[in-house]
Amino acid sequence: QVQLVESGGGLVQPGGSLRLSCTGPGFTSNLCGMEWHRQAVGKQREWVSSLTIEDAATYRASVKGRFTISRDKAKDTVYLQMTGLKPEDAGMYFCSDDGCGKYSAQGIEVTVSS
Repeated sequence: QVQLVESGGGLVQPGGSLRLSCTGPGFTSNLCGMEWHRQAVGKQREWVSSLTIEDAATYRASVKGRFTISRDKAKDTVYLQMTGLKPEDAGMYFCSDDGCGKYSAQGIEVTVSS
């Protein structure tokens, strides 16, 4: 397994923005695609967004229009741009491949609080 490195998390006020980054060798070229999940304290992990190798992006309904997933192949990095953050967006965010099980990350914390 390849361990991905995440960055960009932290504390932000409601309505604010953060950009999460996730990088690892070959990650943005893996044929399974890339995705983000999140897990709030006391809740189950939930899918947030996916990006296919053809750059087709999908989002869970609650973040659509506020979050954007993208990739930089030259940097082997996937991003999750989050705007209009709400307290319910808080939690640990995890990047991974979409079903291959080769790439995973330890998670990065996002806190949304005034």
